[in-house]
Amino acid sequence: MINVKQALERGFADAPFIAHLGIQLNDLGDGWCEASLELQDWHLQQTGVAHAGVVATLADHTSGAAAFTQVDEGEFVVSVEYKINLLKGAKGDRLRCRAEVLKRGQTLSVVEARVYAEGAGRKDLVASFNATMAVLKFAAERRSPPRQ
Repeated sequence: MINVKQALERGFADAPFIAHLGIQLNDLGDGWCEASLELQDWHLQQTGVAHAGVVATLADHTSGAAAFTQVDEGEFVVSVEYKINLLKGAKGDRLRCRAEVLKRGQTLSVVEARVYAEGAGRKDLVASFNATMAVLKFAAERRSPPRQ
């Protein structure tokens, strides 16, 4: 039987880009996941807010993790489509994301996420994210996602 928490902890730590950005898994449950990122100067764009690519990556990876909490043994998920609404410039000490599965299908899962900027006693909603994740099966000889 798959240990979802252990697999997702490994998925956050072993994904080079996610680890490089500093995205951390906070918590998870059936159909949901929370992750965060302590903002550094190099996450920012020229106006001093978190780069849209950083915000989108946090939402995308957290959404994939939420979808993964509902897969069967021998399955994994990949993003096939997403839309992000950037609602406000992301300023603060950290970004926090919560993603929830809206519908788990046999081959596709639809996930919604919200990203908040936190700092100085504030919590501002900065992005709304909607994604479709494909549910794929590992090759027979593999028990974990292929490394690129």
